Amino acid sequence: MKQTYVSQLQDHVGQEVTVRGWLYNSRIKGKIVFLLVRDGTGTVQSVVSQGEVAPPTWEAANQATQESSLSVTGTVRADARAPGGHELSVKGIEVHQLVTGEYPITPKEHGVDFLMRHRHLWLRSKRQHAILRVRATIVRAIRDYFDGLGFLLVDAPIFTPAACEGTTTLFEVGYFDEKAYLTQSGQLYMEAAAMAHGKVYCFGPTFRAEKSKTRRHLTEFWMVEPEVAYAELDDVMELAQGLVCRIVGDVLARHREDLAVLERDPAPLSRVVPPFPRISYDEAVRLLAEKGHVVEPGNDFGAPDETAISEHFDRPVLVHRYPAQVKAFYMKPDPADPTKALCVDMIAPEGYGEIVGGGQRADSLLYLEQRIAEHRLPKEAFEWYLDLRKYGSVPHGGFGLGVERTVAWICGIEHVRETIPFPRMLYKIYP
Repeated sequence: MKQTYVSQLQDHVGQEVTVRGWLYNSRIKGKIVFLLVRDGTGTVQSVVSQGEVAPPTWEAANQATQESSLSVTGTVRADARAPGGHELSVKGIEVHQLVTGEYPITPKEHGVDFLMRHRHLWLRSKRQHAILRVRATIVRAIRDYFDGLGFLLVDAPIFTPAACEGTTTLFEVGYFDEKAYLTQSGQLYMEAAAMAHGKVYCFGPTFRAEKSKTRRHLTEFWMVEPEVAYAELDDVMELAQGLVCRIVGDVLARHREDLAVLERDPAPLSRVVPPFPRISYDEAVRLLAEKGHVVEPGNDFGAPDETAISEHFDRPVLVHRYPAQVKAFYMKPDPADPTKALCVDMIAPEGYGEIVGGGQRADSLLYLEQRIAEHRLPKEAFEWYLDLRKYGSVPHGGFGLGVERTVAWICGIEHVRETIPFPRMLYKIYP
């Protein structure tokens, strides 16, 4: 019989179907066995009554163990009490592989280290299912948002000849007879693409070798990076605000049940609507001082500072015009105050930190040459980047949004390690 997915059962009430999947859990109650079968699209309760099935089917139902792979054939019944609102009255069972040993992950409490070593199996749990479904919608929302605005997807390289964000956080790799680095960002390449196509974005993995062991950091993470020609700082902030509103709106529209599994209160997310508050770096410093957080003027904000700022607002806040000395070499200085950069960070509410970083790029050849020298970067590696200021330079800007921090915030997850299928962290690269 043709396979029917659990997510399709509402279209087959009263019909006989076959669901293929894995045994999530089972319960025996006298002459009835309740099998919870998951197939990746959902979980269905499959009811096996001894008097209504052949002896081999009854035996298979009693012997099936957790995570055994099986096909279950039965009639679909609507039942509001059952998971997903439907259940199967089983007629037949085919066990494809019977798990004979104890499944490593049981209903008891497991430590984080144990679960991380068994990440390949932890992905099967209900909580992890919910997280990755939300992540998939976030990725789709990002693509739909930019595609709908006429942006062109341009893939940036993974191997790069030099640093983008800073030389201390690079993963160096051998590239035939020379050195290369895993990309920290596709932004510089998107600037080249924007000069060719106007509105572009890249979406892919990025790598940071900083030895940070916090709940907000991964060494490999996914980032979307739009870049727009003829855009200034206010345009960048509008674009970022629209993206985050689209992401949250799509998740709320499609994943109320998954958020409930995660015990995530949707009320704070429902407040993520425009306009987002916008404050300058100097205003943020004053706000922190009122809260007892002393930040030396000219210094960047740490995680506790970002949390304190976020507590003051009920939606993401855009903090703009940081000191130029704490930002990347390519940021354009503010004409009104050259000590400040025309940059912006979006800080998520509820203490989840920065989820967007970007701004307006320097469009002056002379200024960029000076900055590259100040940062002691190899000028020969940036000749192509400097060409963008020689041949038709225009005001332009963009930002990067980190997918994992965004997933953590929307799902209400304490640590980003659960927001990506196979996290890469300091001292953790298995499996």
